[in-house]
Amino acid sequence: MPGLNTYIQQRLAAAAPDLIPATVLLNECRERGYAGSDTMIKAFMASLRPAMPPEPVVRFETAPGEQMQVDWATIRRGTSRLSVFVATLGWSRNTYAEFVSDERLETLIACHEHAFLAFGGVPREVLYDNIKTVVVERDAYGRGRHRFHAGFADFAGHCGFRPRLCRPYRAQTKGKVERFIRYLRASFWVPLASQYAQDGLVVDREAATIAVRRWLREVANARVHATTKAVPAARLESERTHLQPVQGPYSGLTGRQIPQRAAQRPILGFQHPLALYDAVAGVVA
Repeated sequence: MPGLNTYIQQRLAAAAPDLIPATVLLNECRERGYAGSDTMIKAFMASLRPAMPPEPVVRFETAPGEQMQVDWATIRRGTSRLSVFVATLGWSRNTYAEFVSDERLETLIACHEHAFLAFGGVPREVLYDNIKTVVVERDAYGRGRHRFHAGFADFAGHCGFRPRLCRPYRAQTKGKVERFIRYLRASFWVPLASQYAQDGLVVDREAATIAVRRWLREVANARVHATTKAVPAARLESERTHLQPVQGPYSGLTGRQIPQRAAQRPILGFQHPLALYDAVAGVVA
């Protein structure tokens, strides 16, 4: 398959220094007429890069509806900053992700509200690392008694969940969301960004949001999870019965307001390939 070998080399070069998983490239090759097994593709990719040793995995399981793990991941810095909010339910492993242009308190709260609506309920606790809009000072009132951001604490009380912090320098205690972020980067973001780069384009927030919704629905939450050996979307149906009801929109201490905007002008430098519009049609459908 000399033509496919060239295609794979070009895709890996476009994604460098990041890597594209063999499963993603296999699907792309099949879309281009490849009818063989994944053995040849994996062998060819293995000849191009050294194998990476697996990282040790720390397991910590929670009951249905008990915990959600949340974190930010910075995708791009600078004037076209891009971050992704990721929330993973501990028991089902069902995950919500949303691309944003800032990590302000108002944005964090809105992302939580969107996640709760997507899950169909609110867990009893949410686990964080050192997000500055969540915690102001660790152990401020004694060991394990933290000073949370007043606005975020008010939001948590409104929704009915308790914020919890993972141990300092032990981010692996929220390993479910950490591992999902690595999975999202490798299996979603790197393939998407490299495809845009090959067309001379840059992925903006709107395009990333549309694409990640479809990817979550059709790939991430529809796959058999390596740990639970079950499909996250299917387990969510069971976990949803243990979640607390979603409250109305929060309008408390942050003083959020929705500005009235005039018609937006096109942003130069950000364009979308035609495939994006097919994705839009799929999301709407």
